[in-house]
Amino acid sequence: MGLPPLIEIRPPAGPVRADVVVPGSKSITNRALVVAALARGTCELRGALWSEDTEIMVKALDDLGFAVHVEVDPGEAANRTIRVEGRGGEIPRAGTSEQPLPIHVGLAGTAARFLTAMLCLGRGSYRVSGVPRMHERPQEELFAALRALGYRIEHTGGKLPAIIHGAGPRPGRAEVSAEQSSQFASALLLSARVGGWEIDVRGGDRDELPYVEMTRRLLAAFPSDGAPASPVSFDVELDASSGSYFAGAAWLLDQVPATRGSRVTVRGWPRSGWQIDAELPRFLPLPAELSRERDLADAIMTAIVLAPFAARPTRFTELGRLRVQECERVRALRTELSRCGARVEESGDTLLVHPGPLHGADIDTYGDHRVAMCFAMLGLAVPGMRVREPACVKKTFPNFFAKLTELGAGVVDAAKGTPLEGSALLA
Repeated sequence: MGLPPLIEIRPPAGPVRADVVVPGSKSITNRALVVAALARGTCELRGALWSEDTEIMVKALDDLGFAVHVEVDPGEAANRTIRVEGRGGEIPRAGTSEQPLPIHVGLAGTAARFLTAMLCLGRGSYRVSGVPRMHERPQEELFAALRALGYRIEHTGGKLPAIIHGAGPRPGRAEVSAEQSSQFASALLLSARVGGWEIDVRGGDRDELPYVEMTRRLLAAFPSDGAPASPVSFDVELDASSGSYFAGAAWLLDQVPATRGSRVTVRGWPRSGWQIDAELPRFLPLPAELSRERDLADAIMTAIVLAPFAARPTRFTELGRLRVQECERVRALRTELSRCGARVEESGDTLLVHPGPLHGADIDTYGDHRVAMCFAMLGLAVPGMRVREPACVKKTFPNFFAKLTELGAGVVDAAKGTPLEGSALLA
């Protein structure tokens, strides 16, 4: 049945008691899928996220000729157990220069970047393309590093679509900047072991780049020789960015008289240090300033939406990367918070959000899953919040609205005024 085009979030009537299970990490799942495919032998990923972005990666691996087996996870509807038969660095299928093998990446930035590097290890040609917004996102830094390693990439303007001419492993050295996206560095590191590449990451102290560090830790968790003696099992921890909406809700509900005294927990909150967004609870109540570069990643969007409930103005800095993701997120956050009555000032890549009362509004999501989830969370405390095109949450959290009802929220078809239940809550 699925979600209607416009839904209304109705706040819970009283204090909430909830222990929420959040699906697996998208960032870890898609990295682990690449590492498993390039390894030799069977790898089993447990608790892997099953959403649009990870389905795109699995479909791409299948199109490339890898054997991938997917089983339902009885503990979480949006997770799967995925077994990948690695080929020891071999990419089984390829096209020709005249007829490249098509690989579709949708709006999945991880798939677009990770596969682009991985396909250079193949023996043939591939055409990587996505949806129009993906074709607007930057890729040139990655293309330049791959060219420095000796690979031929055909593209226009440093963006997708692109034709990758694989030439197998080519030992060499390349530099890459993480200024526009740390995914460029992660893409190269994930395939470096098989490719024989030495990768120098620029754009700050490498140990301070959280997603690059996640990639390094993931690689260290797999056998270094790529040839395990027995099947490797890997447990994917929950997605801290997705969990941020419920960590945020725990604080938000306590700011509203009707729900004060609520107790919301997220089961199995990550303690590994792999995900910078797991730090969000440490910043609640909000401090006077938060940085997208130093403090949080995608969860800074959660913090921005919570800021009207803070005790003082909150300044959010170094937000530039948010502008080149699924939508122009800085503008989206300013526009939609202002629509709800918030006072928001934008200056360069900084937003200053002032505390003050909010009212309900019809929220444009811009097709961005995180915009949808941020403002749906806000609906726990602000009556009349209506979210357009809510099904965009399928990108990373297809059962998000079902989880929101576990906090006592009502999710209503805004056109009909009828509550949504069961499969109607799924994207």
